[in-house]
Amino acid sequence: MRRETRTLAALIGVVVTMGALAWAAVPFYNWFCRVTGFAGTTQIAEQASDVVLDETIRVRFDANVDKNLEWTFRPMQTKMDIKIGETALAFYEAVNNSDQIITGTASYNVAPEVSGYYFDKIECFCFTEQTLQPGERVEMPVTFYVDPELVDDPDASWVRDITLSYTFHLTESKQAALDAPSVTNIN
Repeated sequence: MRRETRTLAALIGVVVTMGALAWAAVPFYNWFCRVTGFAGTTQIAEQASDVVLDETIRVRFDANVDKNLEWTFRPMQTKMDIKIGETALAFYEAVNNSDQIITGTASYNVAPEVSGYYFDKIECFCFTEQTLQPGERVEMPVTFYVDPELVDDPDASWVRDITLSYTFHLTESKQAALDAPSVTNIN
């Protein structure tokens, strides 16, 4: 009986460990991407760069909307040529095409992926949820720069064209409310 108890305890330990690892995987992955720029994850900067190089880089802008979000979302410029280290300001436009108040959240990345570590956002609409009234149109700014250290990285020094891409998603709380079955109260 003692052997069965140890086996059961070991199995329970394995299940608990696997559950803990699965629970920690998403936050760890998100942290890893933010720190390393992996998968094109951009960086967040507190202030502008102190160094501006006499080298130009082109930033292209891309916008997508999740199929569950009744918004139109587009960049207000398709590309911008800036000096490496120069602070730039770009705008995206969002329009709520529904007759309901809708809150969305933007996910983002840059391509090529290696440039994520050097793409620094100072301010961005993507840092917070965005709530639009029915029919409302807003212009949303993003302030950014490309870190001059890019030119010294042997893996990234070739990059002179970066695409900044956003996808707006319906927030989870709103999606849950839409997915919930409606209840009709009949008196």
